[in-house]
Amino acid sequence: MKLREKSFSSGLRFLFVSLMLILTMGLNAQTHYNSNVALGVRGGMDMSQVFFNPSVRQTFNLGFTGGVMVRYVEENHFGLIGELNFVQRGWKENFEGAPYNYRRTLNYIELPVFAHIFFGRRGKFFFNAGPQVAVYLGDKVNANFNPEEMQSLPDFPIRNRTNTQMLLTMSQKFDYGISAGLGGEFNLNKKNSLSIEARFYYGLGNVFPSKRSDVFSASNQMTISAAIGYWFRIK
Repeated sequence: MKLREKSFSSGLRFLFVSLMLILTMGLNAQTHYNSNVALGVRGGMDMSQVFFNPSVRQTFNLGFTGGVMVRYVEENHFGLIGELNFVQRGWKENFEGAPYNYRRTLNYIELPVFAHIFFGRRGKFFFNAGPQVAVYLGDKVNANFNPEEMQSLPDFPIRNRTNTQMLLTMSQKFDYGISAGLGGEFNLNKKNSLSIEARFYYGLGNVFPSKRSDVFSASNQMTISAAIGYWFRIK
């Protein structure tokens, strides 16, 4: 319990410091330049895995990501973006040719806050980076077997692989990490624009408990996503 509380408090300190740095950059940038504010929506697909220790043989799990956005932009190539997204993460087991399938999709509501750096006018190239937090909503398992009966299944690869993760229930309701993305934005007119972005997320928290008595010492999430966004300028 002490280790979990220490990890949680360290994560909160990291997020607090990151937010303060981003806000300080934003306040410094708005001293001499006019600003604009835009609202938007985004949607796309993501590919995710979980970095387990001990390792788990897996491939990418495909999911959906999408939500709403607000952006405060300075003319000096800098702004801030906040989002509220629904995202599907998780992992897909790799049985290396055995006739079994297992995929676990983890659903979250996430809140990222980005420093937004861009170049160009009608067509913009941008870079986003910052911390994010997420709250676990639930998960769904898609499998062609019952994991509780795996030891009695013929030809099931019990040996030389980790299988415990398929039996564990989700107890970690909070996740946090860092994201970074690259993309482009294209103005349709003075108030409307479309954007496309590729983004990488790495979780600093664990999917499952990570005390010495637990199975996994680490279970960090990793996601690669691509999304299309629509922006409407309100100021």
